[in-house]
Amino acid sequence: MAVQSGSVIASDVVWAELAGWKQPERAIPQALEHLGVTYMPVSIEAAVVAGTTWARYRAAGGSRDRMVPDFLVGAHALTQADRLLTRDRGFYRRYFADLTIVDPTSA
Repeated sequence: MAVQSGSVIASDVVWAELAGWKQPERAIPQALEHLGVTYMPVSIEAAVVAGTTWARYRAAGGSRDRMVPDFLVGAHALTQADRLLTRDRGFYRRYFADLTIVDPTSA
């Protein structure tokens, strides 16, 4: 489990995406807090990294299938954490090569 390896943080983007699930308003924050997940908003540095990485992606012909929030999650992990827990390994490895990726399905 990720919390056994150190602190687990989730950005405002992740919290917002989870809040989109049809749950009572406080259910998601309470569940994350219960699991030991700390809220950490995206920093200015991470926002700049996300924006410039997304712009390079689009300039290279990247489709609109990938939106800025995907890049915010990767940049947040790269600049404010030491790894990213995700099943979407290929995308994050390609655009955030220096980021350590942890796949929860193989843990």
